[in-house]
Amino acid sequence: MIKPTHVEPRGERRIWLRYSDGSEGEVDLAGLTGKGVFRVWDEPGTFDRIHLAPHGAIAWNADIELCPDALYMEVTGKLADDVLTGLRRHVTSA
Repeated sequence: MIKPTHVEPRGERRIWLRYSDGSEGEVDLAGLTGKGVFRVWDEPGTFDRIHLAPHGAIAWNADIELCPDALYMEVTGKLADDVLTGLRRHVTSA
C-alpha cells in the first residue's frame, strides 16, 4: 500500500507531498480556504502546522484531515481503480 512519507506547506495554500513509491508533487488546497472547518487556515500560522497523522492522513489538527489516497490521485493523475486495488465493482441488473 502506498503511503505518504513527507508533507510540507507551500505558499498560497499549497502543499508538497512525497509518497512511498517515489511519487511527489504539489496540491493546491486554496479552494477549501474559508469553508467549514478550513476557516481555521485564516488564522496566522495554522496552515503551516501540516503533518502526517499516525494513521497516514494529511492533518493539521483533530478536526482537519485529508485522505492521503485522494491526494495521491491528485499528485499522480491516477484514477481510483488504479490506486484502490481492493475495490470490486458491483453490477446490478434491472
